[in-house]
Amino acid sequence: MGEWSLMGGFIGDEETSDEAAQRVLNTLTGLENIYLEQLNSYTQIDREPTARIMSISYYALINIEKNIQINEKYSAKWFDLQDFPTLIFDHNEMVKDAVLRLRRRASTRPIGFELLPEKFTMKDLQTLYEAIFNEQYDKRNFISKINALDILVKTEGKDMSSSKKGSFLYTFDEEKYNKKIAEGFMFKI
Repeated sequence: MGEWSLMGGFIGDEETSDEAAQRVLNTLTGLENIYLEQLNSYTQIDREPTARIMSISYYALINIEKNIQINEKYSAKWFDLQDFPTLIFDHNEMVKDAVLRLRRRASTRPIGFELLPEKFTMKDLQTLYEAIFNEQYDKRNFISKINALDILVKTEGKDMSSSKKGSFLYTFDEEKYNKKIAEGFMFKI
């Protein structure tokens, strides 16, 4: 009571751990068809003082700008990774493991696009990757590196909120990316 933990639940008799993770996520956020990946299992004998409990952790990529309504019944809350509270049991370890996995995935796969709107600016993309890796990138170098990947489509549209001139909007070309992967392309940020 009065302490923070990650959200979780028990696996039902007729469901897999993946199905249980989808159910828990849906119950909490109402979201479906979200990028969800099994992270790790935590089986230390004394990890919870009340009973012998094993956990299978998952992480999801959720674009919180979609104005997701968290089910208030569970007192859930979003926290910034740079400023989140101490969690009970081994939940801080789970968060640390999830951040490391996200960084590995984001450096070798374009999963960051799951967190962006369909059309985005280069600044949006750079801000996202800076947040994932907790680093600052030189704008010119970042744009050059992204353009060299040749997996974005520059649209005619512009985001006029950033300046008078505006910033071009881009989309991720998943079909082109998949074709390049089949040809041996290596995504590297």
